[in-house]
Amino acid sequence: MQPAMSELLLRAADEKPTYDLAFVPPEWVLVILGFTMVLVFMTLIMTKRLTPMVALILVPTIFGLFAGAGLGLGDMVLDAIGNMAPTAALLMFAIMFFGIMIDVGLFDPLIRFITRLLGDDPAKVVLGTALLAAAVSLDGDGSTTFIITTSAMLPIYLRLGMSPVMLTCVAGLMNGTMNILPWGGPTVRAATALNLQVSDVFVPMIPAMLVGLVVAFGFAWMLGIQERNRLGRIDATRLDGTADGGLLAGVPKLFRGADSKPGARASLHTGNLVTVGIGGPAVAAAEVDPTDTAMADTMLDPNRATLRPKLIWANLVLTVAVMVLLVLDIMPLPYVFMVGAGLALVLNFRKLKDQAAEIVAHAPSIVGVVSMVIAAGVLVGVLSGTGMVDAMAKWITGVLPTEVGPFLAPITGVLSIPFTFFMSNDAFYYGILPVLSQSAAHFGIDPVEMARASITGQPVHLQSPLVPAILLLVSLASVNLGDHHKKVLWRATVVSLVMLAVGILTGAIPLFVAS
Repeated sequence: MQPAMSELLLRAADEKPTYDLAFVPPEWVLVILGFTMVLVFMTLIMTKRLTPMVALILVPTIFGLFAGAGLGLGDMVLDAIGNMAPTAALLMFAIMFFGIMIDVGLFDPLIRFITRLLGDDPAKVVLGTALLAAAVSLDGDGSTTFIITTSAMLPIYLRLGMSPVMLTCVAGLMNGTMNILPWGGPTVRAATALNLQVSDVFVPMIPAMLVGLVVAFGFAWMLGIQERNRLGRIDATRLDGTADGGLLAGVPKLFRGADSKPGARASLHTGNLVTVGIGGPAVAAAEVDPTDTAMADTMLDPNRATLRPKLIWANLVLTVAVMVLLVLDIMPLPYVFMVGAGLALVLNFRKLKDQAAEIVAHAPSIVGVVSMVIAAGVLVGVLSGTGMVDAMAKWITGVLPTEVGPFLAPITGVLSIPFTFFMSNDAFYYGILPVLSQSAAHFGIDPVEMARASITGQPVHLQSPLVPAILLLVSLASVNLGDHHKKVLWRATVVSLVMLAVGILTGAIPLFVAS
């Protein structure tokens, strides 16, 4: 028999620090304040009235004062921020580490290998897109993944007359599946909101992520087969930039320059960006490496100053070592990435000014993410310190049918699919998950199990128009968002459900908890 909710709350109260509150309002007032605070927070960030960081700071502060926090507000917030310090460190140095590896060219040989291996087979091109997107997604930044994948692959799609929607669908699907990586965002948010270790949430979900990737690769192959059947195999002799039907033969007229004769210069304008120029002067194909041409004028420019080709094996060994330590979980993950980033800087940038320049280059990504994690300490601290989350959980438990309670973990996983599509990760993980988790505790479901279930909806979340990265992707590829959604949404839903099912089968997520 599970302990009564009142017992659980009393135990939790004994374990929590006490604060100097100005007054303690009735429980029903805390429930109203708590739900109103979450609603106001979600509304402000979904309507883009405030940035998530600002909303995370100001909204809980105001409601915390109404809830009687008084002078204790600062202490409860600082306690929460202290608990989040390891998470902030993990994010900062993981982003820096993988950013350095991209800058120095660790992934460039993979891109060249993929583009050479693909040839003129549309099925291989789509599968190669999936492989590239999955590899670059290791940096945890969707925008970077989409810029690199589009820059490297879009010229090939247009050259072969393939639909760019295939590119956006596969890239979005792979990045969404990989988005549960500890430094990707949602896993960190779930761990932060429930005061958990990130590794405890992520490591048991590795099998689910791997199976999700297999399913995503399967979808990529089937999409590639569709394109192959639609286009047929293109004769390689038509891609040499000579004769009728040369390099621009497969390029839609929309993307051709004023002079659309074979071999004429044509820059592919995607949105406000010039992604890459193909064609060019009448140059023999043997004189141009098409894989280098595909990456010219992009962040993967083969002549960029940060490349370190002589150190590629050393960088590979360092990256493999970091990933092994990540999986083994024998050292704190923040420290692993701190040491990894430090070694990467020393290995690749010997001069002090070069190290400083590399750090500054990744500062925008780091500041944006880390500041939000620290700001989340205000919301988490107020919810917990004022007793709002306990009062809300007790109310939800009271209205939930008894039969539903033991199944809250898989229910949370299913709910995460539409919830994270129609609202931001911040709103879901900081506003809704803590309440669901506290309610689930009444039925004996651990917070870490709820956190694992909550991240399975990420393949669908990444397709949301609320996610700036997906808007960047469709803009770069000149794809209509509706067309993208028609291809990707049902496939992303399948991947999410498969990840949830694997999590249940491996025991990472309980199907139900017996009374």
